Amino acid sequence: MGQAWDKFKENTTVHRLVTLCLIILVLYAARSMMNTILLTFIFTYLIVHLIRFTQKKIPSLPAQIIVVLAYLLVIAIIYFAITIYVPILIKQIVKMTHSLIKFYQSDDMNWVSRYLSHYISNSEITTQAKHGVTILVHALTNFGTLTIAFFMSLIMSFFYTIELNSMTEFSHTFLQSRHLSWLFEDIAYFGNKFVNTFGVVLEAQFFIALCNTAMTMICLIIMRMPQIIALGLMVFILSLIPVAGVIISLIPLSLVAYSVGGLRYVIYIFIVIMIIHAIEAYILNPKFMASKTELPIFYTFVVLLVGEHFLGTWGLIVGVPIFTFLLDILGVKSVKKKKPQILKIEDKK
Repeated sequence: MGQAWDKFKENTTVHRLVTLCLIILVLYAARSMMNTILLTFIFTYLIVHLIRFTQKKIPSLPAQIIVVLAYLLVIAIIYFAITIYVPILIKQIVKMTHSLIKFYQSDDMNWVSRYLSHYISNSEITTQAKHGVTILVHALTNFGTLTIAFFMSLIMSFFYTIELNSMTEFSHTFLQSRHLSWLFEDIAYFGNKFVNTFGVVLEAQFFIALCNTAMTMICLIIMRMPQIIALGLMVFILSLIPVAGVIISLIPLSLVAYSVGGLRYVIYIFIVIMIIHAIEAYILNPKFMASKTELPIFYTFVVLLVGEHFLGTWGLIVGVPIFTFLLDILGVKSVKKKKPQILKIEDKK
């Protein structure tokens, strides 16, 4: 038995596979906390990245001051967003809804109105009302859960980054375990791989989403489209979804465009989105995604479908990074190492 155990510890491939399976099982058991886990990782990664970047420019500046200033800025942004921009956003969403209702009530869409009237008149109104209330309660519950997860993630990432050096030193002590050092070394190995791959892909997609949103909003302003802030927020969120986000954003943008300028504006929106997509594919992706594995569109859609099935909405955002991480640890294609790591634990071979 002892010899089998020693052989198991000496076989790096086998015990790393076992460790990976254990990590997947633990994450599956904690799937109800996935919002908090992913948001905490994202916030922590961004703040650690900020610390590394700032200390390169100002080496004498303590990390704690950077963290405190960063979170004070985040709190200020949240405050101004809630008190100033959220009311504006709600007002624009209401206007957009009214525009879409007016669009469906127009002469061009009379056949839709007649069909809906026929459908509603021949259905059980009570059942439909109950179903609508259920959807509303479910949406409010999800919003409340996500809000709690957001603030818990901010708190946890704050305590992690404010004690970054202590966390790194304490994490190193696990590698000195007499009995399970191999397990903690494997966790450190996968942790570093995860931060490298997952962080690089998310960071790149975030910058691409910002560029897409900026270009789209400029075009919408030139076209004098209404509710720019609401449309810009929608485009940014959808741009975080690789490839599919562009296609999804076309639908609401086309509806709003039709309600404003008819078919001519719909054609303009299609041209604008195609140009922006071309800029993303041929300029932004090569620039921001140079250090990650490029996936064919078919693979991307398959990964998005599978990710959405297992992780819900999060799967659309993190599905490609997770798949790229798996490609990296399987040795199919690797990602270049980045400096800003959440845990600076070196892989012991």
